This record gives sequence, structure tokens and C-alpha cells, in this order.
Amino acid sequence: MSYKETYNYWLNNPYFDDETKKELLAISGNEKEIEDRFYKVLEFGTGGMRGLIGAGTNRINKYIIRKAAQGLANTIAKQPGEKEKGIAIAYDSRRFSREFALESALVFAANGIKAYLFDSLRPTPELSFAVRYLGCAAGVVITASHNPKEYNGFKAYGSDGGQLPPNESDKVIQEVNAISDIASIPFMEEKEAREKGLLEIIGKEIDDAYMEALKKVSVNPEVCREIGKTAKLVYTPLHGSGSVPVLRILDEIGFEQVTVVKEQQDPDPEFSTVKYPNPEDRSAFELAMDIAAREDVDLIIGTDPDADRAGVVIRNEKGEYMILTGNQIGCLLLEYILSQKQKRNDLPGNAFAATTIVSSDLTERICRHYGVELVTVLTGFKFIGEQIRLLDDSGKKKFMFGFEESYGYLAGTHARDKDAVVASMLIAEVYAWYKSRGMTLYDGLVELFNKYGYYKEDIDTFTLMGKEGAEKIQAALETLREKMPHSFGQSQVAAIRDYQIGIRRDLEAGDTEPLNLPRSNVLYFEMKSGSWFCIRPSGTEPKIKIYYGVSGNTDDSAREELHGLKQDVLSVIKPLLD
Repeated sequence: MSYKETYNYWLNNPYFDDETKKELLAISGNEKEIEDRFYKVLEFGTGGMRGLIGAGTNRINKYIIRKAAQGLANTIAKQPGEKEKGIAIAYDSRRFSREFALESALVFAANGIKAYLFDSLRPTPELSFAVRYLGCAAGVVITASHNPKEYNGFKAYGSDGGQLPPNESDKVIQEVNAISDIASIPFMEEKEAREKGLLEIIGKEIDDAYMEALKKVSVNPEVCREIGKTAKLVYTPLHGSGSVPVLRILDEIGFEQVTVVKEQQDPDPEFSTVKYPNPEDRSAFELAMDIAAREDVDLIIGTDPDADRAGVVIRNEKGEYMILTGNQIGCLLLEYILSQKQKRNDLPGNAFAATTIVSSDLTERICRHYGVELVTVLTGFKFIGEQIRLLDDSGKKKFMFGFEESYGYLAGTHARDKDAVVASMLIAEVYAWYKSRGMTLYDGLVELFNKYGYYKEDIDTFTLMGKEGAEKIQAALETLREKMPHSFGQSQVAAIRDYQIGIRRDLEAGDTEPLNLPRSNVLYFEMKSGSWFCIRPSGTEPKIKIYYGVSGNTDDSAREELHGLKQDVLSVIKPLLD
């Protein structure tokens, strides 16, 4: 059907409720809005299915949630022995998150698949843990992570507790796309599902087991107990699901001087104290920084609504508060974990760490120093989770730590997704460890750069809404592929990696070699100076992102190199997006 035919189908079919029809009637004269809502069906990307809340096939609503749930149910039903294992479901503090979670559970129940539904909001990493703990066939989290309040989403997890990798998500997508009539999706009433044992509410048992698993990841618990008595820090959950588990784990490992930002402690789908709840954004920490300044606190930790991302604010040498980048946090944690395990003779000979192609090159330097293998994957933490399954679960190697530049970290194998709860615990531990040496976290960052070199990274994001925006993003990438530029301004290109065709091309020698990663619409430019940049569209949002990475012998030289690279790259790419 055309977008207009689909619009009319939703308006006239008695399956859709009056509230949905009222919303659609309100846009009856707005052809562009109708087209944007119905020209496509939301697809699974790097984070699953995510979109604006509202009526339509290109929006998140209970009908699209039911369709996604049915697609997952159909996929599981085709795998012998999986249907009986059930599906775990969690949700965050966003609008309709509880309702969408229940909608999913009752679709699963109608398909004869038991749903384990958390009794209240929980972090995404705890869902990942719960899937493994309960031995489920799959998991679902209703969340839009750090997106603005207008968004929600559906994230699907496999039996290993990791987000579905491409081959598995493709199966779900095929099943979802095969559902031609949303009104045909089976649905069970909650009372019946409970009576038949197809809906079970879970909570405290999983919470307690999750906490115990986190504490096993601590490297120097004795430092936490000693320094945690007096070391002060501020924590904000940014109105999300991190409040209870983060405060609990910090307390249980020995941090007694934790101040929570009260205005941001309770769940709030409006995220009323922030522009949007993203711990990458300094403005999200304004209230926390006010408290930290009054109480003379050197460390602030913040988690996003589903508590899979963590941000950190520290004091620099001038006493000013500065937000660390995801790369800086990840590299501080990696250095700490590897150095301390080596010191304790607890670093396995087959140890490995994992990161993404757009994360800092400093990661490779740290791993090389400790003789640890670094596995590099595409953007998206599901690829890191996949490596844990392939390498650690099989007994070939031992996973130490994984991170991506977008503020996602994981230590331990209790979960297979980024975990801001364990990250918060480890960040506090690193803070205590430096404090035990008479140093601040800023001192630790400087020590890291002095040891390995000054690495700097940055990112530019361009949002292009609607069908027209998606077409512009695609056209920009096609133009770069066709022209294969040898330079961007004054910056000369040495090689181009095109992950869509799986080829790296050396521009000087003309040689090509295969890229042993899944196909993805990503272009990566290696510059003759040793710097790099990468351009990729978001898999879940109407955005295109440009990542940059440079290094230098001093902070100033690296900063200058980064500034020049960004100017050169944007002089070519920005006109393609206008």
C-alpha cells in the first residue's frame, strides 16, 4: 500500500483505538506529516527499533510494538526448544515504557511464550543479566536510551544477553516485514496470561544476583572500603533507571559520601530538569556541578535513562569542572584494569579487550603495552557482546574490558551490553585508587597521556529529519564513494576503508585488501598524517555522524591537529548535506 492508503487503513479499521484515530485525524490536512508517519515501517538498527512516539508505521506506538514483538515471537518459534525458555522484559522511565513492555509480554503470551516482566523500571544491563540468569531465549527492553523525551524504542536481545547481531536481527526483520496485517496479531489479556503462567513478574531475586555479579568485577575492593569512607562524589540518574542500582552498588562496595541530585533522582518521562538526558552533554550536569562546587567534590557520575551509558565530570588542574569524553573514560578504565590485574598476577595470557572502529587509537597502545589482544568491531555494542560470546564463552580467550566512544563500557561477563552500573562502580574505584596515591582523576588522565602520547577525538553530528533528510544522507555517502577523494582541504588521504563493500584501498599503491567485518554503510579515511576520520549514518536516528581521531606529542599539538582536520573535512562534507 502507498503511505496514503496505509494512513486511511489506520483511520478506518476498528482494530485501532479512538485515541490513535483522533491523533491521525488531527493531521488530515498535512500531507508531509502523513507521508513521514507512513512512508516506511520502523526498522531495527544498531540499537534495535527506536522512533518518535505517535500514531503511524514510522512511529513508536502500541501497534508497532506488537508487530515487533510478534516478529520476535515468530523467530523464536522457529528455533527448536527455544519457545519454552521464555522472554525477559525490562523498561525505563520514558512515556509509555511500562505500557509497551506489557503489550510485548501479552503478545508473547498469546504465542505461548512465557514473559518474565520486571515489576518496575530496571537498567538495560540488568535485562541482559536477567536473560542469562533465567536462561531465556530472548530479552526485550523498552527504551530510547539517551534520546529526547519524544522518543521510545524496542531493543531485542538474544539468549546470550547481547543485542541481536545483524544475522539474527535480519531474521526478526524478515518476520516483522512478513506481517502484512497488524490487526491479525494475537493478543492475550493480562489476567488470562497470569492465570496460565505465561506472565511472571520478577524483581528482587534478579536485583540481588545482579549486585553480587557486579561486586565480583571490582579489582581493588579493599581500596574502595578504605578510601570510600571519606571520598566524596555526586551522582545523577538523570530521571532514569540508574538511581536504585547505582546508589546500591556504591554503598555496598564502601562509598559512604555519595550525594545524589535530588531533583533528578525520581523517574520523570519529561526529563524536566535537562534539555535531553544525555550524559555526553555538559548541560545535563549543571545541577550536579552546582552541588559539587558547594560541597567541594572532585567527581560527578551521571547515567542515562536506561543506565547503559555513563558520563563523568572531574576537576582539572585549575579547579574547573570538565566533562570527560567517552574515549577518555574508557581508556582510564582499561589502563586501570589491565595494570592492576598485571600487578596482582591476575592478567591471563589469553586476555582480550574490545572496542569499535571509531574509538580512540589510544586503546591499541594500552593493550599492546600489557600484551593484551585488542579486537576491533563495527559501531554498536552488540558487536562487542558478540565477541565475548565467540571468544570468552568458547574458552579461547578471556574478556577483560570493552568500550565504545559513545559512553558505553563493560567489565565482566555478567552482561553482554554496555553497563553504566558496573561502569559507575569502577569509575568510583579508579577515583579512590588515584586518591590513595595522592592524585586526582585529572592527574591520572595526564599520567596516561604522558605514558602513551596525547590522543584527541571529536564528533560532529548532523540531523536531517524526514524522508528528504534520509535521502540527503544517502546521497552524500554515494558522492564520497564515487569521487573517492584523495584529499580534504590540506589533509591528504592515505587509504579508504569502505565497510559497505568490505574493502580497504591504499590510494598511493592502489592495493586493496578485505575488511573482515560485517557489511555496513561506513566510510573510514586514514590520513597521511596518521590521523583519521569516519563518516556513518546512525542506525536508529535521522543523523549522520563524523568521527575524528588524532595524536600528538603534546596536548597543544594534538589540539591543533584536530582543529585542522575538522576544518578540512567539513569544508567538503557540509556542502553535501546542505
